[in-house]
Amino acid sequence: MKKIYLNDLLHFSKEEYRNVKIRFNQSNGYQDPMHLYQHNPDIVNHTWLFWRNKQRYFQVGQIAICLLKLSYDTWLLTTIKRVTKDLDVYDAINYEGEELEQYKSYFGRVVIKYRKTSQQQGRYYGEICDDLEVQQILPTVFEGNDFPGYDKVRLSYPQLEAVLNHGKRDWIAALENQKAVYLITDKENGKMYVGSATSDYGMLLQRWRSYISNGHGGNKELIELVEKKGINYIKNNFYYSILENYNARVDDQVILERESWWKETLQTRIFGYNSN
Repeated sequence: MKKIYLNDLLHFSKEEYRNVKIRFNQSNGYQDPMHLYQHNPDIVNHTWLFWRNKQRYFQVGQIAICLLKLSYDTWLLTTIKRVTKDLDVYDAINYEGEELEQYKSYFGRVVIKYRKTSQQQGRYYGEICDDLEVQQILPTVFEGNDFPGYDKVRLSYPQLEAVLNHGKRDWIAALENQKAVYLITDKENGKMYVGSATSDYGMLLQRWRSYISNGHGGNKELIELVEKKGINYIKNNFYYSILENYNARVDDQVILERESWWKETLQTRIFGYNSN
């Protein structure tokens, strides 16, 4: 089967290549742009694309292509803009731009295969366009990874928030009728919280919705943590995973007993956030 390349979709001429640049966006060690993109695409499509430290990435009139890392060698096309203004500032958003309407139907849908071997975040399109293979065109805008199975769930707060707010159907279907014993981990200090989702709390979906709404889900020690450090601490440090899952027919008492067993096993009453 003949390969399709990004320029088969964009149709830039060779004369235009020198006026088109790509910016590759990936984790900087502190923030994952994919989490930010799922929460608010403009954070990547404007802030990350047009941020400048010392190096000047673009010039007025150039076309800026924004690619967002999905995996080791796959990237998501999130926007294409023409640079309209250089603000001449450092360590800030240095450019303004306007989105190119003719490519808008591709934004958030085109997955590119490209093995990035250089440390450079910005590259001229003409230097690498022959290596930018279109791996997939998604039927709808990318909404995050598919549900991986109950034993492989590990979500940061922004990831869980994006899953619930976007209403990803596979995730919603997997969580809405499940009872479970779940684990919340604070990556800042290693403390853990073991909780349960039963019919009394609207199953796992509703239980996790409560954590996204206020950060604490009504739990005593987590309430105190939010009051002391603020909900941004939760957003930046909390991860959610599933220890055991059960279908809706299992008696709630079984889940509560397993919850207690995990609290004892992980010692979360002594060293974690469980108060009982």
